[in-house]
Amino acid sequence: MTKTDISLSVLNLVPIREGENAKDAIDAMVDLAQVTEEMGYVRYWIAEHHNTSTLVSSATTMLMKHTLEYTEKIRVGSGGVMLPNHSPLIVAEQFGTMETIYKGRLDLGLGRAPGTDQLTASAIRRSKHDSVHDFPNDVKEILKYFGPQENQGFVKAYPGVDSNIPVYILGSSTDSARLAAKLGLPYAFAAHFAPRHMREAIKIYREQFEPSQYLDEPYMMVCLNVIAAETDEEAIREKSTVEQFFLNVVRGTQKPLSPPIDNIEAYYKGSEKQIVDSMTSASLIGSKETVKKQLTSFQEQFDVDEIMAITYIYDRDKQKRSYEILKEVVEGK
Repeated sequence: MTKTDISLSVLNLVPIREGENAKDAIDAMVDLAQVTEEMGYVRYWIAEHHNTSTLVSSATTMLMKHTLEYTEKIRVGSGGVMLPNHSPLIVAEQFGTMETIYKGRLDLGLGRAPGTDQLTASAIRRSKHDSVHDFPNDVKEILKYFGPQENQGFVKAYPGVDSNIPVYILGSSTDSARLAAKLGLPYAFAAHFAPRHMREAIKIYREQFEPSQYLDEPYMMVCLNVIAAETDEEAIREKSTVEQFFLNVVRGTQKPLSPPIDNIEAYYKGSEKQIVDSMTSASLIGSKETVKKQLTSFQEQFDVDEIMAITYIYDRDKQKRSYEILKEVVEGK
């Protein structure tokens, strides 16, 4: 597997580790961005989540600005801006402003989910209107705001006009695949937590893709959980941090990112393990050789253009080493 086979990027939810606070999580976010930039990762995306005490990714654009300030060349983006929570004009103005400051380093990933529970979503929007259904039109509106002056209406995004910031459609369903294909935009599938429809979504996106002013041919990205370590045994143990993280989702709890444990099987109750295994089935976990085999198998099936890696490892040095091992695998080292 050569470097030209696939691009690598990073997704960060900015989790708070056990024993740390929100500022520590933000500092770790910047540190990881700097390290992965040095490794040669293409882009670094930051998620949007609300009303989650263990994730510090509620103000995504502010975290992006902070990351841009402390990096030099890596592309920084939203993974994503959950568009039902935001006015397309405000999004265009914010990203246009960042593009003005950090020319050529912005990505705008757009999602249609609220990134939270329904009560919190209502508090964000302060409206009964279900803006999820407006997602396709909102995407088109943002594309217009970023486009040339002659295509603008009376309302314009200043700065933002003619910025041509790349827009990506995020999703975990076939609906998002169809939209990305119809608009001729790059598509990022969230297999790191919802892999069920990945195969079908990739197929639909490629088959229905319509060339556009943004892309001549499909550009397929997939986000995977990656836990790479010196040995398979070490990676499997580190994976228990991932399992504890996803148990928060299953149980509705909000525990910080926890250190790995030896008896993870005893930690499960009832059908929890089956649910977590299903949610995390799209993962690369193991030593360098094991990850290489897993990635080769994945590419033989899906042949995607870019892997976006999310790595929940408690120990920061081991987390960085995981990204380093993945890069070495792709570069054939």
